[in-house]
Amino acid sequence: MPTLIILYFEFFKVGLFAIGGGLATLPFLYDLADKYPWITDTMIGDMIAISESTPGAMGINMATYVGFQNCGVIGGITTTLGLISPSIIVIIIIANALTKFKESSVVKNMFYVLRPMATGLIAAAGLSVIMLAIFGTSQVGLSINGVNFKAIILFIAIYIFIKKTKFHPVAAIALSGIIGVIFSF
Repeated sequence: MPTLIILYFEFFKVGLFAIGGGLATLPFLYDLADKYPWITDTMIGDMIAISESTPGAMGINMATYVGFQNCGVIGGITTTLGLISPSIIVIIIIANALTKFKESSVVKNMFYVLRPMATGLIAAAGLSVIMLAIFGTSQVGLSINGVNFKAIILFIAIYIFIKKTKFHPVAAIALSGIIGVIFSF
């Protein structure tokens, strides 16, 4: 039972502070990987691939995955509720206030600051995904010996193929998954 409580509150914090969507949750997930044995950098890479390949919000998919991996169905439900609870609470609290004060300079300034912050979180998450795909870890400062050239070649080939043939991105994701399984990426 204590694990479920910890899972709920850790994902509550993720949901409270990860503004900007699913990719903005990645820095928080890497922090959780450092604090708990629930997830590793490799699992985060797998979660990104699965979450981007399946329907639904990326953050929700990742939270559900972590909870399910650690505590089964109840864990998946717990982490999902933990992740969405802050949004529900905040929406309930500010829904009326925002409509009353949407022309307020304070509200406009708040959103003016939130946009670049969310962009920074997403950029950091994107860099982590690139590092994970190329080097197999999210840590910066690696040598060329750890470069995953197969991943780079696959990326370039699929990118060129999509641009030249107008191949649908969903089909490209499926094709990448199949290639990854066949060639053990």
